[in-house]
Amino acid sequence: MDVSQHVTKLAESATLAVAAKAAAMKAEGIDVVSLAAGEPDFDTPQHIKEAAIAAINAGKTKYSKPASGIPELKEAICRKLKRENGLAYQPSQIIVTAGAKNAVQMTFMAVLNPGDEVILPVPYWVSYPEQIKMAGGVSKLVYGDYERGFEPTVEQLQAAVTDKTRMIVLNSPNNPGGFIYGPEKIKEIAEFVKGKDIFILSDEIYDQLLYGDAKHLSIASTGEDAYSKTMTIGGASKTYSMTGWRIGFAAGPEAFVKGMAKMQSQRSSGAATFVQSAYAEALNASQDCVAQMRSEFSKRATHIHKRLSETPGVKCLPPAGAFYAFPNVEETYSKLGVAGSLEFAAKLLEEAHVACVPGVAFGNDAHIRLSFATSMEQIDKGIDRLQKMLG
Repeated sequence: MDVSQHVTKLAESATLAVAAKAAAMKAEGIDVVSLAAGEPDFDTPQHIKEAAIAAINAGKTKYSKPASGIPELKEAICRKLKRENGLAYQPSQIIVTAGAKNAVQMTFMAVLNPGDEVILPVPYWVSYPEQIKMAGGVSKLVYGDYERGFEPTVEQLQAAVTDKTRMIVLNSPNNPGGFIYGPEKIKEIAEFVKGKDIFILSDEIYDQLLYGDAKHLSIASTGEDAYSKTMTIGGASKTYSMTGWRIGFAAGPEAFVKGMAKMQSQRSSGAATFVQSAYAEALNASQDCVAQMRSEFSKRATHIHKRLSETPGVKCLPPAGAFYAFPNVEETYSKLGVAGSLEFAAKLLEEAHVACVPGVAFGNDAHIRLSFATSMEQIDKGIDRLQKMLG
């Protein structure tokens, strides 16, 4: 028997595939430097772990009631959104999910009908096109120019609109690009969708990881029109180094949140209850731990950009957020005898034992993604090997 068409049409996550290959090489005793990881290298802060343990000991190990999230966490998320994003939401507008990835997927499912088109700026997070496909939607790619920091122009967005356009996806700070859409660009996009029947998915999972003078603006905060048709996505994975805990949320129009809650009641019965208690503690307690991680990431961002800028054939924008550099390595392809980023990444892993993610997985074959969610020593070791391979 064959697996379903739903499965055969999907691409495997390139980031997880690279991680698996690097792990296999390490298991063979090969000294692999992984600059592919999409998760912080810090441990989850101790007070958050203790909150989870306390919740388990208190018997908070049953189904989430309601399945859409326990009241104390929804209230904590509302306070976070008001405090950090300038957004006023009620608990009824919040759904807690088993990871922000799940929140993104259910947003697509709640908004899209078969054949609906989604404007998707490039570079994009690797899972967006596949999740859109799973929801029956069609991705309409818009290619931001490197020299403009990958920001799409309003003219490009307008050219992508058809009578089937239903949604636009924004991801700022951006994975894989490490760039942000500045406040003026966010306001420009909000004005572009104003009065149009275009829903906004705003993935802000990295909103607390900003460097230098970078400023984050939630598009839902720009006015009533944007607020009424935006689903804001967030979670604990990046801000609190809780990737394995699988906890995230979506905040937006109540009708869509209720639809997502209905889906969740049939899909997973909600996120783990004791993990929700731990996330509530993370949001309510001192944010010093976040400031400490952000400070270290900022130093690494400056350092990896400096090292890459010194590498022949490589050009790179300075990372302004998240924990990724997205260097353009296209000038090296002919010298290395590779046809694109996939072959470049394979050569880097097999010959230099450095793991990265090929840019083609994010819609841009001229680039690779390098994560600086690792020690400064590992960053230098990896860039040294890259430079040696490039000669």
